[in-house]
Amino acid sequence: MNRLKILREEKQLLQSDIGKLLGVTSNAVGYYENEKRDIPTEYVIKLAEFFNVSTDYLLGKSDIRNPEELKKVQFANAGGLDTNGLDDEDMKELQKQIDYIKKLKGKK
Repeated sequence: MNRLKILREEKQLLQSDIGKLLGVTSNAVGYYENEKRDIPTEYVIKLAEFFNVSTDYLLGKSDIRNPEELKKVQFANAGGLDTNGLDDEDMKELQKQIDYIKKLKGKK
């Protein structure tokens, strides 16, 4: 799990620090970081909360660290994209649509 390692290193934490948070060994954290083992769902949620990122970001399904960040993004069109009234689920769906359009156009 590349993102876990990146987030851990950004906070200058050791695998043992993450292991203590999750109640697992540092070896287990290494397996998660190297994608040799899947992270149990309850750990994904705990890690996402700890690092203040979405579970989708942590799992590599989105490049947006936190869906709340989408509300702060200024879009290129004249008036910006009106996201008023959209909840977190709506914003996640919007990001999926944007990712899909980028994929169709061969962009990342």
